[in-house]
Amino acid sequence: MPKPVPPATPSRPCPPGAAKPAAPAKARATIADVALAAQVSKATVSRYLNGRTDILTPDMAKRVELAIASLQYRPSPMAQALKHGRTRLIGLAVADVTNPFSVAVLQGAEKACQAAGYLLVLFNLGNEAGRERDAMHALSAYQLDGMILNRVDTSAQLWQDAQLHGKPIVLVDRFQEGLDADFVTVDNPGVIQIAMDHLQQQSFDEVLLVTEPIADVSSRTARQQAFARYLQGQGSTGRGQPAAMQGSVWESTPHNTIALQQHLQQWRDQAQQAGRHPAVLAGNAVASLRVATAVHALGWVPGRELGIIGVDETDWAALVGPGLSTVAQPTDALGQAAASCLIERIQGLQSPARTVELPGTIIVRGSTKSPSV
Repeated sequence: MPKPVPPATPSRPCPPGAAKPAAPAKARATIADVALAAQVSKATVSRYLNGRTDILTPDMAKRVELAIASLQYRPSPMAQALKHGRTRLIGLAVADVTNPFSVAVLQGAEKACQAAGYLLVLFNLGNEAGRERDAMHALSAYQLDGMILNRVDTSAQLWQDAQLHGKPIVLVDRFQEGLDADFVTVDNPGVIQIAMDHLQQQSFDEVLLVTEPIADVSSRTARQQAFARYLQGQGSTGRGQPAAMQGSVWESTPHNTIALQQHLQQWRDQAQQAGRHPAVLAGNAVASLRVATAVHALGWVPGRELGIIGVDETDWAALVGPGLSTVAQPTDALGQAAASCLIERIQGLQSPARTVELPGTIIVRGSTKSPSV
């Protein structure tokens, strides 16, 4: 006697507003699927995908074409790239992504990469040397084609493994002795001369260079040395005579902001007692922000109690007091030049290492109003 069939469990309707069960995901078509549908070998499909239709019969090529269309087959870009030894991925390692300079260089590099069909992968080193080692390891671990590098730890030779694997590197902003690589930078001595010329024309004669720590950072070293040369009479006068301007240097860190306020107060008081006109030259956007914060805490107005000019133009420079005068770096052009140099190397350029220096441009605002006005 046949066993009774248990009644079917009634299906439960979805409650109002509830999501319906998702349909099973459709598996992505493979070369094997295309070959089966076209009744050809996988090698034939591969030849078709690589443009070798000249060695296929018209009938084979047509069948493969129709199978690809019907299956909506799309070859994996990464698989195709790895097959040819290139991923079209470029790394950009920046010392500090919170620095407006880094963000602006990133935007420029991205433009050049997009135009050439490359994707940019960002590594924020956070001013930590250990992260630089991780970024360099990613060159091989993630099959990057090359790296644009804004170094943190110039004492460690982390690039050697990359060069052994034939991975090109382009340096931006910070030079590295011993590394045979293209170097893209602003004209640092020229930037300082532009700023100092402007301060001198505005009758400021006591200048404090506020900079992030200088040691082992080539761009900061170059600016400090250009500042010293200018004060020694090798600046804009060209007459070989000592300049009338005097100056000193203060290294700013995240941990000495109160000391910066105190130093500014003491330095300004001494300058005024000596009958001199004080102005601050901030070495980059980070230093400019720290100076502007200290000046605000002291209750001063830039262009009244002292002059201020900063290296690097930022979105907020026009909002500081009567506006902060700056010497703008061509950050977009620097990023584009760095990416273009690297892509040329990736594509086989074998010329000696190049240095690309781009000029700065002054933007005058109220923070450097002449004290005599």
